[in-house]
Amino acid sequence: MEGGGKGPHAQRALRRGMDTFLRKLKDATRAKSLRWKLVCCGSRNKAFEAFRNAQKIEKDTVNVLLVDAEELVKVSPIDHLWTQDGWKFSKEEQDFVHLMTQTMETWIIADPEAMCNYYEDGFKANSLPKASDLETVTKAEIDRALKLATKDTQKKHYHKIHHAGDLLALIDPSRVRQRCSYCERLFTLIEETIVN
Repeated sequence: MEGGGKGPHAQRALRRGMDTFLRKLKDATRAKSLRWKLVCCGSRNKAFEAFRNAQKIEKDTVNVLLVDAEELVKVSPIDHLWTQDGWKFSKEEQDFVHLMTQTMETWIIADPEAMCNYYEDGFKANSLPKASDLETVTKAEIDRALKLATKDTQKKHYHKIHHAGDLLALIDPSRVRQRCSYCERLFTLIEETIVN
């Protein structure tokens, strides 16, 4: 997956948070006696390269790519990433290419209650977008809302490297799945892959 910054400490924190967020999938995978490994790669290009290498080297493994969409998605994830980044995927890979639309923080703000518990006093939940479909909210709007909601808290402004891992571990995946269809797609397709 994309994210975690350049250093191993930041990547470890994000990996722990995302691992907790994806616990249901991880537990289902292990219940089938399958191995689960989540890798935070830093930049989106490094995540793509890692996915490409894993596809070549680990042919008996189900490899999943998870990156930010960066903007509104109007086509399939593989077509979106071809247009935006020039990344090529085969039709067979389309179920394993996933987006955090438009940015990972969209998933975080889908659960304002968890954010309130994390930031505590001074957190302004009413600064967050109210849209039931958060996929339509731009990355700039998400960033602006996070700054406004967190600026008066003891932790200060939301900081991706320092806060994202902790928040991912706290947010309720079912709330994110309700408000972010690409999160729902990720869970559904991995669940179906595990069952089959």
